[in-house]
Amino acid sequence: MWQTIRDFPERLYFDYSVYIDRFVDWLSNTFEWLFDIIRDVILTMFDGVEFVLGVMPWWLYIGLLFIAGWRLYNVKTGVILSLLLFLIGVSGLWDEMIYTLAIIFISVFISFLIGLPTGILMSKSSRLESVLKPILDGMQTLPSFVYLIPALMLLGIGRVPAVFATTIYAVPPLIRLTFLGIKNVDEQVIEAGISFGSTPMQMLFKIELPQALATIAAGLNQTTMMAVAMVVIASMIGARGIGQEVLIAIRQINVGDGFVAGLAIVFVAIILDRLLQGVTARFDQTMETE
Repeated sequence: MWQTIRDFPERLYFDYSVYIDRFVDWLSNTFEWLFDIIRDVILTMFDGVEFVLGVMPWWLYIGLLFIAGWRLYNVKTGVILSLLLFLIGVSGLWDEMIYTLAIIFISVFISFLIGLPTGILMSKSSRLESVLKPILDGMQTLPSFVYLIPALMLLGIGRVPAVFATTIYAVPPLIRLTFLGIKNVDEQVIEAGISFGSTPMQMLFKIELPQALATIAAGLNQTTMMAVAMVVIASMIGARGIGQEVLIAIRQINVGDGFVAGLAIVFVAIILDRLLQGVTARFDQTMETE
C-alpha cells in the first residue's frame, strides 16, 4: 500500500523523447543542404586555421608568447607563459595542441559572430530579451554532453560536429554579457548622446559599445574558457587533439598520460586567459587616455 502511494504512477508516464527524435530526423532530412554547407564551411576554415597554426616553428610560438606576456604584463609573466607552452611541447602534445587551438579559435570566432549581434538585439528588444533569457539559462545549465547528441546526428563524426557543439556550448556567456554591458551603460551618457542628436547607429558604435567593451571582453574570455572545456568532451565524437589523449587515458586507466594531457589543457587555458585579459586591460588603458 505504502509503495503504491510513494511511487510515481506508471499510467502518467509520457515518453516525449520520441517526438524529439522525430524532430531531429525531420530537421536532418529537410535541411540536409544547409548542414552540408555548414560542414563545408567549417572544414575549409579548420584546414586554413590548422595550416596557419602548424606552419610556424615551435620556437617562434614560444618567442612571440614571451614578447606578448612581457609587453602586456612584465618579464616574469612572459617567462611563465612561454615556459607553460614549452612544457606542452616537452610532453609530446604539440601537434595535438595545434589541433585543439584550431577548434577553439574557430568556435570562439563563430560564437563572436553570433553572440555580439544577438546580445545587441537582446538589449534593444524587451520581447526578444524575455524569449532569450530562459533559453540562455537552459543552455548554461544543460549538461555539456547533451550538446554532442544533435551535433553527432546532424553533422556526423569528427571535426565539424566538435566545432558545432563547442560553439553552441560556449556562445551563451558572450550573448548575456554583451546584453548586460549595453544595458548597464550610464543613462547620463545616453542622454548626452541623444541631446547631441546622435542617430541610433552612432549611439551604438560610438557610445554604447565602447562603454560596454570591458563587459563584452569578459564575455569573450568566458566563451573562450568554455570552448577549452568543451574541446575535451568533443573528443567523444571523434575530435582529435589533447581531449582525445585524455579520453584514451581514461579508457586505458593510464593515470600518468591522463594527468599530463589534463595539465596541457590547463596550460592552454591559462595562456589564453592571460593573453585575453592583458589585451583587454591594455585596450581599456588606451580608451581612458583618449
